[in-house]
Amino acid sequence: MQQQAAVAVLSTLALTLAAAPALAAATTYNVEPNHTYPSFEADHMGISVWRGKFTRTSGSVTLDRAARTGTVDISVDPASISFGHAKMDEHARGEEFFDVAKFPHITYRGHISKWKGDTPAAVTGELSLHGHTRPLTLTINSFKCIQHPMLKREVCGADASGGFKRSDFGISYGLPKHGDGIRLAIQIEAIRAD
Repeated sequence: MQQQAAVAVLSTLALTLAAAPALAAATTYNVEPNHTYPSFEADHMGISVWRGKFTRTSGSVTLDRAARTGTVDISVDPASISFGHAKMDEHARGEEFFDVAKFPHITYRGHISKWKGDTPAAVTGELSLHGHTRPLTLTINSFKCIQHPMLKREVCGADASGGFKRSDFGISYGLPKHGDGIRLAIQIEAIRAD
């Protein structure tokens, strides 16, 4: 009788452990590049604020809502910068700013570090830019997932913000006449991978 009970307990434990990975599986979402535009603001000699965006972004986001975990892995092409001003775009691609020939990628990798209920609220990670890697926390201002009416798949979107000093990444052109602080505003949409 004791042996049968032990076998039953072990069988139940084995089934539970086998099912655990399925219950804790994270869902992967691939960045939709036509609806994802990291943008930024920077002071221009104290007389105006210049805004630029990057038009080529790729990467993925994983979410496990049950476990309240997730990861972010994003790559941005700095050569895709757009200020709406061709000469400024060209200057920004050059050695005094992004130096895209030498540093062809901007990356951000992190984990979802804060939740409000079932909704991600912050990402703690590292930004790699211009040959330097520094910590950067992003606040998720809004987040929503829907069944996309045209794609017939789940799509999640978010608006995130953060900030850093460009001098921390070795971009010091024009300082202190031009501002050091960079304010980020990132719109992202990502499509469920499976």
